[in-house]
Amino acid sequence: MLFDTATIQPSQIYPLLVGGIIPRPIAWVSTQNKTGLTNLAPYSFFSVASVNPPILTITNIAGADRLAKDTLGNLLKTGECVINIVAMDQLDDMNQSCAGYSPEHSEIDEIGIETVASSHVSPPGIKASPVRYECTLRETLTLSDKPAGGVLVLLDVVAIYVDDKVVFDGVIQADLLNTVGKLGGNGYCTVACDIELERPVL
Repeated sequence: MLFDTATIQPSQIYPLLVGGIIPRPIAWVSTQNKTGLTNLAPYSFFSVASVNPPILTITNIAGADRLAKDTLGNLLKTGECVINIVAMDQLDDMNQSCAGYSPEHSEIDEIGIETVASSHVSPPGIKASPVRYECTLRETLTLSDKPAGGVLVLLDVVAIYVDDKVVFDGVIQADLLNTVGKLGGNGYCTVACDIELERPVL
């Protein structure tokens, strides 16, 4: 079956994108507004954009009723965030943080999530997260301001916390990290290193 994206609605395109591009890593992003209220939201449109310098990317997809999550608004105002990697034992809290809390309510406070002070940025990290990337905003690129349009966010990584329990010989171990990935719809998956292949040398 072939889908011509020019002839179908965004609501039809969305499941074709998120259902085929799987699994996707989850950036659990903590930010603060100007008054210090902390916001926490998951983004599954998340990746590495550069290593030298270290830059991560998340994409904010506008909803039908609002163009930006509180996360993007906070980032544009303060320029700082923490990307917390979600391990399996945080899945329920992460899912609860997807609820439509108003900007006046902190997901962290409402859910009762324990945080830890960051070293280089003001927003706190999630204490139980085994990997945390402290970031500053580099730039944003608005790809579309229509519903379901995207804003690409580039983040400079200024510090990285890694729990000693998930590292061996200086390398983060996937089986010890025990992170989760996003599938289509309401689906999630665990990450297991079942296959290892040496990269071929020509």
